[in-house]
Amino acid sequence: MPLYEYNCETCQSDVEILVRSADEQLRCPLCGSSKLNKMLSVTAAPTSNLSALPVRGAEAPPTCGKPQCQSGCMFD
Repeated sequence: MPLYEYNCETCQSDVEILVRSADEQLRCPLCGSSKLNKMLSVTAAPTSNLSALPVRGAEAPPTCGKPQCQSGCMFD
């Protein structure tokens, strides 16, 4: 079931609505209006720990050699 973003023409609110089926009559959860315009939205993607990425010209932190410690020793 996809989650879509809509703009309500009546109350001018941007809302997210979980769409269960294509036949479902969508309504604004704030004012109840059916005058909704589907908006383009950015797809969410999983993020990683960006601080673990190497910085050009920076020295690597010291490690104890264990695989878990590649970005800095966690056993200090």
